[in-house]
Amino acid sequence: MATQVARDRYLDMLATAFGPEIMKLMDDDSVIEIMLNPDGRLWAERLYKGKANTGIRIPPERSENIVKLVASYKNEVASANNPSVSTEIPFKSARFQGWLPPVVQKPTFAIRKRAVHVFTLEDYLKSGALTPEAMAHLKEAVLARKNIVIVGGTGTGKTTFANALLALLKDCENRILVLEDLPELQIEAPDVVLMSSTPKVTMRDLVKGCLRMRPDRIIIGEVRDGAALELLKAWNTGHPGGMCTIHANSAESTPLRLEDLIQEVVITVPRNLILQAVNLIVFIERNAQGNRCIKTIAELDGYENGQYKFRYLLQQE
Repeated sequence: MATQVARDRYLDMLATAFGPEIMKLMDDDSVIEIMLNPDGRLWAERLYKGKANTGIRIPPERSENIVKLVASYKNEVASANNPSVSTEIPFKSARFQGWLPPVVQKPTFAIRKRAVHVFTLEDYLKSGALTPEAMAHLKEAVLARKNIVIVGGTGTGKTTFANALLALLKDCENRILVLEDLPELQIEAPDVVLMSSTPKVTMRDLVKGCLRMRPDRIIIGEVRDGAALELLKAWNTGHPGGMCTIHANSAESTPLRLEDLIQEVVITVPRNLILQAVNLIVFIERNAQGNRCIKTIAELDGYENGQYKFRYLLQQE
């Protein structure tokens, strides 16, 4: 009971620190991201509308208090010696990344809210982000247990699109292990295990350990380090049907990005492993209007004359 009282008191303190302006944005289901810049300006990104200045300003003393309170939620102390705070916060299961000086001039943070509505491939089709032919290819790939890498820049909606693909597995009886740094993926299949990394348990540790838990499919929220090597090995040794997201500027740069990540742990890149393990690459981009669009769907089709070859299922200008 004392623990619940302490938690309730903490939530009240955090809500007070956020203030009515930020809490209103937190309660608005159309808002997917809230960003406070060091100059005190508060920005918000809304579904279908993109990012905009809210007109709200938060003084540095208040933003510093917010960052420090969030740090205390994970039993840490934010300070000049520990200026980074990265964790999930109890409101809306949102992801929080905050910074204090001297990394920045004044406190800054970004809050990525967990999606309330999981978009389906049909939603992407209706919005014009996906063609009927592309949707058919994607459905076939997921159900046929192809390994899919979803790529794009920051804020292009990689995780949202991954959730749309995972929605196809709602009635799947495969044992699915979902590995993330912070929980963002959503899946309603009957046999699912969700695992999160910690400061002491890395993503590489999770990939290695999950192989002893009889996975049929291995899903990673985002690959950003040498865990790429472990994941590709796992996909290529009896665990097809996986999925991950990765930061890359095009479908064509994806295997090169994987090479860079793999070289964090080994010198010689196993290109055959990349060619065998990665079946489909989906590239997402924002257009000039800020709308997300599935630009490229491609299969790896070999390696020749120092370059990866591709077979395109979709290419949009």
